[in-house]
Amino acid sequence: MDKAALRRALIEQRLNLTDRLHRADLLQQVMRFWLIDRPDSVIGAYWPIKGEFDPLPALHRWKEDGELQRDGQRRRIGLPVIDKASKTLSFHLWYPGCPMEEDAYGIPKPKDTEVVVPTLLFVPCVGYAAGGYRLGYGGGFYDRTLATLTPRPFTVGLGFTCGYVDEFTPEPHDLPLDAILNDNGVVWPQAERPRR
Repeated sequence: MDKAALRRALIEQRLNLTDRLHRADLLQQVMRFWLIDRPDSVIGAYWPIKGEFDPLPALHRWKEDGELQRDGQRRRIGLPVIDKASKTLSFHLWYPGCPMEEDAYGIPKPKDTEVVVPTLLFVPCVGYAAGGYRLGYGGGFYDRTLATLTPRPFTVGLGFTCGYVDEFTPEPHDLPLDAILNDNGVVWPQAERPRR
């Protein structure tokens, strides 16, 4: 499998979706319903690039809907900041209007906000496959980060239906996600697994 060629094809297909806004609205709804019973107070996400689904509107609504949880903890959202030396990610507090700056890859990141540790992490999928496997951009940032986090956050991939890859062979370093959501609903697992 030529993963580089597959990535290029999937990104181009995603960028050229004529109904991407409609699909994004559907996935916003899927995400909001999926989050209803989650106990998390800190969720990590990402700033969308290259036609990715934008999780931030649904997360902002999640935060506003339960600003102060039953346990007294405030709901918070973190966005990734790259550590160039270790090529891992840390998550920094994000809120609408917070100061932002571009990272080394030109992606906006929170500027000078506190580090947060998510118990739930939404990750973008260039592609995804059966078994919870995700095809990313090839940098390995999420895999390296997840290998260092203890406890490991519950991981959820987000993508459009066109990102499904039928023929996908995971490599030994590929870690399966705990769940994958697309604009049709929950596609992995078919039945919810208990949280670790």
